[in-house]
Amino acid sequence: MEYKDYYKVLGVGRDASADEIKKAYRKLALQYHPDRNPDDKSAEDKFKEVNEAHQVLSDPEKRAKYDQLGSAYTQWERGGQPGGFNWGQWANRGGNEQYADPADVFGGRMGGFSDFFEQIFGGGFTQTATRQSRRAQPAPAYEQAIGISLEEAFRGGTRLLQLDGKRLEVKIPAGAQTGTKIRMAGAANGSDLYLVVEVGADARFSREGDNLRCEITLDLATAAAGGEVRVPTMDGEVVLTVPAGTQPGQSFRLKGKGMPKLRQPSQRGDLFAQVRVRIPKVTNPDEKAFLENLTQ
Repeated sequence: MEYKDYYKVLGVGRDASADEIKKAYRKLALQYHPDRNPDDKSAEDKFKEVNEAHQVLSDPEKRAKYDQLGSAYTQWERGGQPGGFNWGQWANRGGNEQYADPADVFGGRMGGFSDFFEQIFGGGFTQTATRQSRRAQPAPAYEQAIGISLEEAFRGGTRLLQLDGKRLEVKIPAGAQTGTKIRMAGAANGSDLYLVVEVGADARFSREGDNLRCEITLDLATAAAGGEVRVPTMDGEVVLTVPAGTQPGQSFRLKGKGMPKLRQPSQRGDLFAQVRVRIPKVTNPDEKAFLENLTQ
């Protein structure tokens, strides 16, 4: 299995800053988003690949571990050994939590990720490295991270996970947030397992609790004279009428268009749409004179 270069996937250098990685991710996620490419399997696959790369490179700790793995992967693949990549160095994570299992190091978020990710950070080490670097002791709280998309957090649903050779059906509650714990009774060798939710970044929206934020772009005429603009929501696009004199940076509140409340899914937060104004390039003297008259 070939090494997956997450930097190449996002089109950034290995010295890219967090902002550069975020910017590249947003651009590609918008380009390949399923809503923009319906029934396009290649775009869907690319979107998943871009999201996987972002999940690793946007987290400083995961990125550091991935970078170290890169130099050892070829040797590991050829010889069936970790190639000098010592998972044991990550065993002591503070307190009584000690892990040396790659699936633990990367949060156990195997659902929806590529074979490469699972091979390296999940099942691929079970026959070799895991034997050599077993957990020093079980996680005291029996917790494991589960990564979900904002769409999954919005709609809820089910996810099938593999744990110790068993298939578990996990019910994702609508309104789940990063840090939400899902109890799986008796799933950890007879003890309870708590899945800790991590909601991934979304290309269209940022989240603040139950509220969402997005950006809308107005042309200069609509901002000045008022008019209609289409706004993305988790339910699909809606039409918003903006008043004359709308200013750059101004926000409009769309009540009830945010995320469902975790324990009251029938209630929802709000969506705040922030305005960006697209300034035209003026090359015609008549257009320039017209704009100058507007300012008088």
